[in-house]
Amino acid sequence: MSRVKSQISISVDGFVAGPNQSLENPIGEGGLRLHEWVFETAAWHAMQGEAGGEQGSDSDAVAGINANVGAYIMGRNMFTPGRGEWDLDWKGWWGDDPPYHVPVFVLTHHPRAPLPMQGGTTFNFVTEGVEHALGLARTAAGEKDVSIAGGANTIQQFLHADLIDELTLHVAPVLLGRGERLFENVGDPKFKPVGVNGSGRVTHIKYEIEHKN
Repeated sequence: MSRVKSQISISVDGFVAGPNQSLENPIGEGGLRLHEWVFETAAWHAMQGEAGGEQGSDSDAVAGINANVGAYIMGRNMFTPGRGEWDLDWKGWWGDDPPYHVPVFVLTHHPRAPLPMQGGTTFNFVTEGVEHALGLARTAAGEKDVSIAGGANTIQQFLHADLIDELTLHVAPVLLGRGERLFENVGDPKFKPVGVNGSGRVTHIKYEIEHKN
C-alpha cells in the first residue's frame, strides 16, 4: 500500500539547516555537518560510481532513501534559491540528471510548465497547496510511496495537515544553536517510535505517525 514518508537529517537541538542560507551555502552555516555521516557510507560511494565506504546501518539508511518511492514532493526553497517570478534558466541544484528518477512535485506560488530532465525526473510545479500536490503525487506513484523531500517548511505543512505516515530522523551529534528548526507550527502529531539504530556518527529514529481521524 502506498504511504507518505519523509526523512531528514537533524541536529540534536532540532535544526535541519544552519543560519544564513545562501546560494553559495544553501543549507546554512554548519549545515553540512548534519550530512557528513552520509559521505562515509558504501551506499553513497556506490551512488557516485566508486568502490569503498563503510557498510552498516548508516549505509542501509542511505540505500533506503529512494527505496519504493514513486514520487517526491519538495518546497520551492529546496528546488531553487530564487524568489518571485521564475528564472527559467534555473533547473535545480542537481545538474542534467537529478537523483530522483521519478516525478517530483514542487510547491510554489508561481506557475511554471513541467520541466523534464534526464533519467526519468520531471519537475512539476504546483500552486494549489499541499493536499493537491499529494493527490498528484499519489497518482504518479501508483502503488509506490510518496516521499516528502523537504525542506523544513514543507515537512511542517504536511505534519500540520496530518498527511505523513512515517517520519525518519537522522540525528547527527551536532549542536547548531541557530538556523531552521523542523518542529515549529506542526500542531500535535502523534509519534510512535518503531525503530532506532545508528553508529558513532548518527542515530536513525523511525516514527509511525498515528492519524487523528
